[in-house]
Amino acid sequence: MQSAPLFAEIARGPEGGSAFWITARDGLRLRAGHWPPPGAARGTVLLLPGRSEYIEKYGPTAAALGAQGWHLLVIDWRGQGLSDRLHPDPLRGHVADFRDYQQDVQALLALARNLDLPEPLHLISHSMGGCIALRALHEGLPVRSAVFSAPMWGIQLLPTLQPLAATVSRLAHDRGLGHRLTPTTSRQSYISHVSFRRNLLTRDAEMFQWLRQHVTAHPELALGGPSLSWLHAALSECKALAMLASPALPAVTALGTRERIICPRSIRRRMASWPGGRLDLYLRAEHEVIMETAPHRDRFHHSAAALFEAHA
Repeated sequence: MQSAPLFAEIARGPEGGSAFWITARDGLRLRAGHWPPPGAARGTVLLLPGRSEYIEKYGPTAAALGAQGWHLLVIDWRGQGLSDRLHPDPLRGHVADFRDYQQDVQALLALARNLDLPEPLHLISHSMGGCIALRALHEGLPVRSAVFSAPMWGIQLLPTLQPLAATVSRLAHDRGLGHRLTPTTSRQSYISHVSFRRNLLTRDAEMFQWLRQHVTAHPELALGGPSLSWLHAALSECKALAMLASPALPAVTALGTRERIICPRSIRRRMASWPGGRLDLYLRAEHEVIMETAPHRDRFHHSAAALFEAHA
């Protein structure tokens, strides 16, 4: 367990944050970040971020939860952040199989044990992280409760494009062409080239500029569009997970009513049958509720802290 860079000047996290290099079972080097609470601890929250995200983005969440007594542990998934990239072009988001992310989850759990972080463990996940988290829960992730933010249990595509996307991405992957970027995407990171008016992430202009400053100050954090293999792997995993029942675990899912990136229908179906689950709608919020306007951010953090405390 070696120290890794943590860009505290952009993270807006609480004092005492640190980062570590950890190793997945297949030998990939990953980065994980840790923020302790300023006082007595109630337990530890594992945060599984979305595609193209990185540890520093969740400094404010660490501050909000730390004030309630929770340690926060965050990971840079393989292929993004400062973790090992999976393609010769580091700006290409790539993975061959979503099951590979479970090795990253296990490496994060091992870090929690090595740091002797207090139990109970709880979970927050966003977007792609919600897909990875649901698989991890089915494989026995030892958490007492889970909070999902716009979980990727389906990808928002026109009904006529869904079978085409599945077929094209599968053929490209099978024929060794899966490294190519998915149509309509580019090597540029989304936040660096989209205008605030057209962005699908947040309605908060100050938060939007803060996120853009991250990749300006540290371009090594940036990630462009996903590869066709990533798309094939994501669609396959969403389809497989849809066949599984929801785990009997207390859970809350936050969903913006203006969601346009992941499939809201898949979330509504899942949460309607989740034992002990609740769907919270955030009026006019876009994809990243945790990065939305201050009232939405505060509501999300308070809701998560309340769930964790209720199941501590």
